[in-house]
Amino acid sequence: MDETPASQTAAVDRDDGPEQGVSAGGRASLPPLLRRPPGVYAALDLGTNNCRLLVARRNGGSFRVIDAFSRIVRLGEGLEASGRLSEAAMGRTLEALAVCARKLRFRRVERLRAIATEACRRAANGEDFLRRAREETGLALEVIGTAEEAELALQGCAPLFEAQQPHVLVLDIGGGSTELCWLELPGSGATGARGAGAKGGGALAEGRLRRAVSLPFGVVTLAERYGGREVPAAVYDRMVGEVRAALAGFDLEGRLPGLAAAGALQLVGTSGTVTTLAGVHLCLPRYQRERVDGCHLSRETVAETSAAIRALGFAERAAHPCIGPDRADLVIAGCAILEAVLEAWPLPRLRVADRGLREGMLTRMIREDLGLTAGKGLS
Repeated sequence: MDETPASQTAAVDRDDGPEQGVSAGGRASLPPLLRRPPGVYAALDLGTNNCRLLVARRNGGSFRVIDAFSRIVRLGEGLEASGRLSEAAMGRTLEALAVCARKLRFRRVERLRAIATEACRRAANGEDFLRRAREETGLALEVIGTAEEAELALQGCAPLFEAQQPHVLVLDIGGGSTELCWLELPGSGATGARGAGAKGGGALAEGRLRRAVSLPFGVVTLAERYGGREVPAAVYDRMVGEVRAALAGFDLEGRLPGLAAAGALQLVGTSGTVTTLAGVHLCLPRYQRERVDGCHLSRETVAETSAAIRALGFAERAAHPCIGPDRADLVIAGCAILEAVLEAWPLPRLRVADRGLREGMLTRMIREDLGLTAGKGLS
């Protein structure tokens, strides 16, 4: 759960202003929780591919983003083969975390949650790296499990769920893992009839999580296994086949095809793969979140855009303003994962979400502080 288009990364990879509120050790010094809800929150997501931060000011029960940072660090580079985080990857990541720590001090963040996902879950030296991060940047990252990772992605994407389709598949294509969740929205009933839609994080907490799976691969692991620079058609087909096989047991009762045919099932994708496909389809001269987040891509558009990307050579992908050099060797693996999902269930379109874990964390923290939810978990 950790992809961001390279051009989007460039737009937010910045350090705003001088440092303030730094403790004697040079670490991020965050005030303790106040009796009243904090005003400034932050959510940090360290994944296999990206280090991403959102800083937001609470606005009632919601929030307004005031700062953002995203950098492709490839923390999981080489992990598939060695089982360990490399020194180079850890060094890149610590540099990015240091930028995050400076932003937290400058923005005077009152409540922070910082999480790490698949790379730190899998690496033999993951705990050693997290200790280094704490000592060198002052950031204490929490390794979360795949179930909570899926729930946070659902929470972050909930504002995009559409009331007319009470069953939702959320696909989060990450660097080291891929999460797929099936949520039944409130009021839909056991028959799948149309019901009330999700209204942000509140309705999500009342929904029923019918199925969730974390596939043990993402764009980084597949690209390292099959190659990502030049991908022949036969190799691409093998990638699609591996994903298809991993999805075979997801719909145990065989209900999803019927729900899709009845128009009761929607697909929401959150990852750099889907935002990249949207940017390429829209022929954007640079990545524009406001054009991409929430847009719809038909099944045919996804297939055509994916084929167009695969037809480009590595240098052409690297030069594309919505792909870029940092994603040029990963995007084809992401296309393979998405193609396998669309093959498995006859969904007519995909809704693109440029949001996910960080928005989920912010929503959850604010709702907890306002006493609107018990916190973790879906009913």
